Amino acid sequence: MSRKRTFSSLFNGFTLIELLIVIVILGILAALITGNFFTSLKKGRDARRKADLEQIQRALEMYYEDKKAYPVTAGLTFGGKLCENNPCVASDKVYMQKAPNDPISGKNYQYLSADGTSYRLFACLENNLQILPYNSLSGSPTIPCATQCQKQDLSGNITCYWGISSTNISP
Repeated sequence: MSRKRTFSSLFNGFTLIELLIVIVILGILAALITGNFFTSLKKGRDARRKADLEQIQRALEMYYEDKKAYPVTAGLTFGGKLCENNPCVASDKVYMQKAPNDPISGKNYQYLSADGTSYRLFACLENNLQILPYNSLSGSPTIPCATQCQKQDLSGNITCYWGISSTNISP
């Protein structure tokens, strides 16, 4: 009374439609995961930009404590040292070993200080959802932002900047 297996019962498998449905579902999941991954990378670089500006701000405040003035625009060299004098000499006090640059482009952040009494410091963000108030400053920044981070408001102004300023001026 043994049951005899037929050839067709040994090779029962998935139909073509079942395979196509599984492939489509896997494709949708892969697209969702990839999109979140790239958004996370942008947010991470933007967080680094904000942290860089805060680090530079701390160094500028230490500079101000000693010199009673902020460096003028030409006195802050990104990618180089922030020292007591410009150019730095060996006996100078160093406030920052290396002023950071933008993490993806390597370009400088925008530093504006005409007379040393105050300053504004700007970076361009990639994630448009994080862009905040520095779009209508009197000393507007001139850094070229990448096309993907440019966002225009209703009046046509580009608002792709994140900025900080000295404590003696308001944004």
